[in-house]
Amino acid sequence: MEKFKLKLNNYEKSVMKLKEGTKIEEPSDIEIDGILRRYKITFELAWKTLKDYMEYQGFSNRIGSPREIIQQAFKHGIIEDGETWIKMMLSRNALSHLYDENTSRKIYKEIKKEYIELLEALIEKLKK
Repeated sequence: MEKFKLKLNNYEKSVMKLKEGTKIEEPSDIEIDGILRRYKITFELAWKTLKDYMEYQGFSNRIGSPREIIQQAFKHGIIEDGETWIKMMLSRNALSHLYDENTSRKIYKEIKKEYIELLEALIEKLKK
């Protein structure tokens, strides 16, 4: 339980920092790059926090990859939009494995438009 609480606390702080970055009116390229880096960190914390939560709740004792965790979290009603969570994972992967400015700017817009909302909703769900 302590491990989960610590991860949840770190995850919540990361989401708040990410949200703070997305509120910058006209971010510079450097600021966008920082927001994208923060997103990668936040997503990592999200799936690892989900993993700890599901293990603590007894949903599974052998869940490995982020995709498996997202699928199990959706199956158990912990997250509501499984498709967008998979899209979030793919965005994180794209940012981690290559750098293409057009792709990164598209992902930045998706973070602002839809991802931040789901990341925040997970905090509320896990706090209950």
